Amino acid sequence: MDSGDGSGQAKARANRWAFAALLGGNIALSLGAMLVRLADDVGPTASAFWRMTLALPLLLLFAWRETGGRLPPRPAVMVAAAAGIFFALDLAAWHVGILQTKIANATLFGNCASLLLVLWGIFLTRELPRGWQALAILLAFAGSALLMGQSYELSPAYLAGDLLSLLAGMLYTGYVILMKQVRGTLEPWTALTIASAVCVPLLLAVALVLGEPVMPGDWTPLILLALTSQIVGQGLMIWSLPRFTPLVIGLTLLVQPAVAALAGWLMFGERLGPIDLFGGMLVGAALVLIRLPSRRMAPI
Repeated sequence: MDSGDGSGQAKARANRWAFAALLGGNIALSLGAMLVRLADDVGPTASAFWRMTLALPLLLLFAWRETGGRLPPRPAVMVAAAAGIFFALDLAAWHVGILQTKIANATLFGNCASLLLVLWGIFLTRELPRGWQALAILLAFAGSALLMGQSYELSPAYLAGDLLSLLAGMLYTGYVILMKQVRGTLEPWTALTIASAVCVPLLLAVALVLGEPVMPGDWTPLILLALTSQIVGQGLMIWSLPRFTPLVIGLTLLVQPAVAALAGWLMFGERLGPIDLFGGMLVGAALVLIRLPSRRMAPI
């Protein structure tokens, strides 16, 4: 076998691992809502503050090992810091919004990042998806709508929470776009450490302004939140970002409501009906299809 074939096989293996990492990161992130609910002795924004604060020492260690103690380029630091601002505001809006609307509403609007990233990918390429990619998009959003549509409820009483959740999804889109950009310069742990460090004071300030209880009595859910969401979830996702288009990244975000629905069933007895299960199967099918070779996309 010639070196070209070997290089191609190595690249294919790396891409398979990267896709597994992207899926694994989203699965870990989907446990966040459950852990925030279990951390009921602190406020919602305070739980986000502890998520960042408890994860930061490990992130700093990983970043130091990654860079050998060298300072990263200043322009890249500024982009990662801007991403951190988007992320902090996303978490604050999302967590506060959860308290003012139904969980299903918050999940549905919060996952608008999936659609926005797909649209961003189309904008960048100036091409419309065709073939397997187009079918994957249709299946993914149909499955997500079925998962959430059973319990979604439009009501004036939920308007503030719905709008906050929608804002959170938009802010998370900005975070992902900036982190994907900066990963061309910074290694994953370095980029994530800078963004996380920026989040800490912002989230603490919001929690104090809102008058939330900050000091926990039970540290267990907060430690698990830091490990699963920030170390494992964000770590895997940020590592895999440069290897995929915004379209693929956006569709894999839809893993989160599917896994969150399953976690709600196992942990809190939130019943899953046949329609919910079918919706989850459609999302799974979309993730298989998005990895298949597709025909050229149609120019806009």
